[in-house]
Amino acid sequence: MGQMVDFTMEREGLVKPGDRVDLKEDRASTMSGMMYYYTIKDAIAMSSNLKRPLTKLAGTVRRVEQQVSIYMVTVEIDEE
Repeated sequence: MGQMVDFTMEREGLVKPGDRVDLKEDRASTMSGMMYYYTIKDAIAMSSNLKRPLTKLAGTVRRVEQQVSIYMVTVEIDEE
C-alpha cells in the first residue's frame, strides 16, 4: 500500500473514490526548513505542508469525507 495524503476540497463532487489524480508540487522555505505541499490538478484540493517530498506525483482517491465546511480527500500515492 502506498503513502496516504489528505487534501482539503471546498466543493462537493470534484473527485470521487477510485478516481486517478495527478498532483502538482510546490515548496516553501520556512523557519522549520523546506516544506512541500501538493495540489490535485487542476486546483481541486490542497494538502497541508509535508516535511518530505512525495516520490510520485500521481495517485488514487481512496476516500472523500464531508466535514463541517470542507471535504477531506485521501489519496493513496503510487508506489515506486
